[in-house]
Amino acid sequence: MKVVLLQDVRSLGKKGELISVSDGYARNFLFPRNMAKEANAQALSELKNAEDSKKFKRDTEIAAANKAKAVLEGEKFIMPAKAGDSGRLFGSITAKELSAEIKKQKNLDIDKRKIVLSGDIKNIGEYEAQIKLYQGISANVRIEVVAK
Repeated sequence: MKVVLLQDVRSLGKKGELISVSDGYARNFLFPRNMAKEANAQALSELKNAEDSKKFKRDTEIAAANKAKAVLEGEKFIMPAKAGDSGRLFGSITAKELSAEIKKQKNLDIDKRKIVLSGDIKNIGEYEAQIKLYQGISANVRIEVVAK
């Protein structure tokens, strides 16, 4: 009997997969526990629609990431900060501050958790940062820290 899984089932498959199991296993175990439903025309149509929806969402996210990469790649952001005479900052430049600067200059919402700094930014100078926009898509930006 062909069934569509409604949730992950150990040793059978993941949610949304179409699998073939014995009739007794399906009727006595999977159906009563709402782990699967019979693969009729309606269930197969819902499965196809769900897969199409996931693909569309993934494609739009990739397109948005590529667009953001085109805007950000190679950009230089100037970050003013309070510093002492030796060039050491009072505090440091964080991913949160860089995210706010990108929002201000480029009008792009970048989550601070997606920004990977090359190290702690505690001195005046130039630094590199990598912004992970999507799986396999990232942009490298430069940060120039100047004294206020």
